[in-house]
Amino acid sequence: MKLRYRLFRKKTGIFFLEDRVSGKQESLKTRDKNAADRILHARNEAHQQPAINLQIARAYLMASDPMVAQRTWRHVVEAIIKTKQGSTRDRWERAAKDEALGRIWGVRIIETQAEHFLSALDSGTVSTNVHLRKLHNFALDMNWLPCPVIPRKQWPAVIFKEKRAVTLEEHQRIIAAEVNPERKVFYQLCWHLGASQGDTANLKGDDVDWSNHTVGFFRKKTGTPVLVHLGSEALDLLKDLPSEGPLFPYLCTVRSGDRATEFKQRCRQLKIEGVTLHSYRYAWAERARIAGYPERFAMENLGHNSKAVHQAYAKRAQVKLPSLEEYENAFKAGSPTRTDETSTPKRQPQSHNESAKNLEHRAP
Repeated sequence: MKLRYRLFRKKTGIFFLEDRVSGKQESLKTRDKNAADRILHARNEAHQQPAINLQIARAYLMASDPMVAQRTWRHVVEAIIKTKQGSTRDRWERAAKDEALGRIWGVRIIETQAEHFLSALDSGTVSTNVHLRKLHNFALDMNWLPCPVIPRKQWPAVIFKEKRAVTLEEHQRIIAAEVNPERKVFYQLCWHLGASQGDTANLKGDDVDWSNHTVGFFRKKTGTPVLVHLGSEALDLLKDLPSEGPLFPYLCTVRSGDRATEFKQRCRQLKIEGVTLHSYRYAWAERARIAGYPERFAMENLGHNSKAVHQAYAKRAQVKLPSLEEYENAFKAGSPTRTDETSTPKRQPQSHNESAKNLEHRAP
């Protein structure tokens, strides 16, 4: 039988393998004849006896990892869940119930083929793609997977649905249709604060500083302190809420998914499509950009450390640009225009340390 691969050495002394079928040449990166011969024999044997390749590989791997022949993708997802906490753990527990991912739970890692992953991706959603990538990378990092199942560049692209802000007209319709007083004020406060639904729902009466017209809290996601100055409309909303304990006694006790479902049901009733509770953060970012609110202040309010992330939130904002003549006349007169961000603001934003000190000082 004619062998699939042949060995040759170039003038540099480096040995190469050539595939007699495809003509592709591959450097073995060695000048050692014995080492090159071993690789050549291994390649040819692998081609001639594919049925026992897996058994040979399994024998070698079991010498360092006795579980290699038994570990399945179910073990991988369970190991990941143990390392997570809070909402991230909840997301992974939901992913473990994904029907598309369920196709690979019983597959042994060492026996996984690209077809297993592609089948799950074809029948799954964007979430399936995202979590399967993380499962794959986790197994590689733990050395449970000897090599990638799908090369990085060959993974199907993750295409998220277009996200948009809730408009003022839509917000007003939602408020007008909402019959539950607590949810109505909750949606209104989301519009004014731009905070996440979890942070807004867990606000307490002690977080409001009436003398300075501010509300302070620690972000649930990052733990960073936030101190936001409130306008008159937001303050009027807070006056009708409890002065002690949770501002939203019911909403703070339910899961974020339950709050999102209630909001979605209201939008469906009003035939408003494409928005979620998170759309209020997009709305705040767009309103800030249209009003000429300094970007660094907006990033601080929304908790964005990356300008790219913040700009993605505000990308749909339609800003009315002032004329150059207006700027030139203002410059000659020595007075900055309203939208000039280079001017010094009357009040500088507090640093994280200063905000934290204020929150700790106000804490009972």
